[in-house]
Amino acid sequence: MGVLITAAALILGYGTAYLASADVRYLTRAGIEQTLILEKRRPIEKLLADPKLDLETRAYLGLVLEVRQHAAELGLEAGKTYTTYTDVGRDTLLLVLSASPRNCICPRTWKYPIVGRIPYKGFFDVAMARREADRLAALGHDTYLRPAGAYSTLGWFEDPLLSTALVRDSMELAATVFHELAHNTLYIKSATPFNESLAQLVGYRSAEEFFRARGDTLLADRARDRWFDEIGLGEFYHELLGKLETFYAGKPEADSLEAGRLAIGRWAREQLEGPLAGRFRTYRVTRLAERPINNAALVGVRIYRTRLDWFDRWYRQHGGSVKVSVAALRELMDRVSGDSAFARLGQALGDTAQTSAR
Repeated sequence: MGVLITAAALILGYGTAYLASADVRYLTRAGIEQTLILEKRRPIEKLLADPKLDLETRAYLGLVLEVRQHAAELGLEAGKTYTTYTDVGRDTLLLVLSASPRNCICPRTWKYPIVGRIPYKGFFDVAMARREADRLAALGHDTYLRPAGAYSTLGWFEDPLLSTALVRDSMELAATVFHELAHNTLYIKSATPFNESLAQLVGYRSAEEFFRARGDTLLADRARDRWFDEIGLGEFYHELLGKLETFYAGKPEADSLEAGRLAIGRWAREQLEGPLAGRFRTYRVTRLAERPINNAALVGVRIYRTRLDWFDRWYRQHGGSVKVSVAALRELMDRVSGDSAFARLGQALGDTAQTSAR
């Protein structure tokens, strides 16, 4: 009887907390979705043995297993990640929210166990994501919601490949798998830009090595060129963010704030449509040039493109090898957290003048 009373009290307490707390509702939905994803996963090898599987999906799933094998050869911690596949039953599984005040490049952060503070929040519930975006917008923030096809639990679960990540592009699919396995291999607490920018390097450079080893020069060159473009975009956004931070430091208000953002937006369009237009090998910059200034969106692009040139220099200094460069970086980053990761990498590269993560 005592057990039943205790259980009833716990259920009642949870129900009260669920109704009163947005955080409890958020965590409940996330837990339910993660459970469903894990319950619906099917071994890729069994799917490949199914004669009813369409040829295109068969080819992409087979590629994923080959990429996993190559990742293990590179020293990436593949474990059982992406040995299974889950069809989530919809085009968008997860929406990722970024936010920042309109007068500052100051990302709103959320704190989680293990990973620490991160400058975005993922939502499985579209309505919940939009409510949170609207709430932050009402507080004077720029907000940015984007879909995410894949995510990593850092090896805590045996992550399945999600149907939303099964992009119909062999190079990008391979890069995505390498990218996510990079998170299993090296993850610095409270250092999201470092983690994501490193994963960008691992994703595209590993894809280049993988396809070149297969004799597929076309896809190897495209992976190389995409990484070249990512570095170029990183440099562009570094300059754009520098201009915005200088402008915001003057504490502009109301009309002057909007006028300044518009002026810097025009500068960005002129750069993308002018001197940068012919530089990119794989990206079309027209759509980028049309985007207005949005601090939250810029927070997002900086997460994935912070000091990419540093990571590429590290890669080149270690023989142009993902295996060697990642192993050396893991050793370098022992017991590092937060912004110290970029500081230590900059020092190791001899870039003592600029060790910030901007």
